[in-house]
Amino acid sequence: MISKNKIKLIRSLETRKGREKTGLFVAEGPKTVRDLREAGFRMEEAFDDPDDVSRLSFLKHPQGLLATFRIPQRGQDPAAAFPTAGLSIALDGVQDPGNLGTIIRTADWFGIRHIYCSRETADCWSPKVVQATMGSIARVSIVYTDLQDLAASLPDRYPVYATLLDGSSIYTEELTPNADTHGKRRQRNKPPTQEDRKPPAAHTQLRTGRQHPRLAQRCRSHSHRLLGVQAQDAPVSPTPAPPWQTT
Repeated sequence: MISKNKIKLIRSLETRKGREKTGLFVAEGPKTVRDLREAGFRMEEAFDDPDDVSRLSFLKHPQGLLATFRIPQRGQDPAAAFPTAGLSIALDGVQDPGNLGTIIRTADWFGIRHIYCSRETADCWSPKVVQATMGSIARVSIVYTDLQDLAASLPDRYPVYATLLDGSSIYTEELTPNADTHGKRRQRNKPPTQEDRKPPAAHTQLRTGRQHPRLAQRCRSHSHRLLGVQAQDAPVSPTPAPPWQTT
């Protein structure tokens, strides 16, 4: 029988304060627990007794296994360890845990391994976020930092795209590997310089966040191009004639 103190400890991990105090987070379900262990996360305890899991679980329908893991310690200077290849994502003010978990899961699906979050973004180690990632949090590095400072530390030709409501359609725009003709740092109507002719950078950052005026302005100020996701007009299927009108 699980003790009351153990139940109290596990339940405290639902809050950011509890996770910061203990350095632990909760994962539920065989797949998520397995993915975290295979990725090298340090597991502290696991519970598989149905009665214990039922008492500890944060889910409406417990999945038969619950475990606690150590929260990994990230470096203090994310810019120093910034990836040199591929696409990364910067999230500004994404506060809904389910949305954050879905973004992490989608990033993992597309092979994106680095996500940088503003301090206003939801805590990725909350039970709701971990559950929504369906194990993808084991394969995506997530760092919380000041996105303004991070953007200012990037090289001039480092391409940064922001997703905003008034951006160009993401269906027709192509993400380029460098910021030459799209960068704010190159003046318009000027011929390309020798610097512009250098081989393009091998990395691109995509910035997105909650659609709030202040956050939207922050995205604009450090981006080379604005992208938007507009609804696509789906073809309208003709209404079938009723059976009695067909021949």
